[in-house]
Amino acid sequence: MEYSDSLKNRLRRIEGQIRGVLSMMENEKDCREIVTQLSAVRTAVDRSIGLVVGDNLSHCIKEELEKGNSTDAVIQQAVDLLVKTR
Repeated sequence: MEYSDSLKNRLRRIEGQIRGVLSMMENEKDCREIVTQLSAVRTAVDRSIGLVVGDNLSHCIKEELEKGNSTDAVIQQAVDLLVKTR
């Protein structure tokens, strides 16, 4: 499966956020600031997971429909992935 440039850019921003958190730790910033930034990273990762699962689900459903198959198994796999991430 091919991933969009926007998703890759999103992950690069998350990577930058992580580097920023590490820098904050090295500079002994207040733990509340660090936790706030970590929470933002977690939210960004969660949204990225949703995009990956959503894009994959859409792609897989189209494939199954083209083959004349039921999409139930594909949908269940997507739900399982989302549940696993929580």
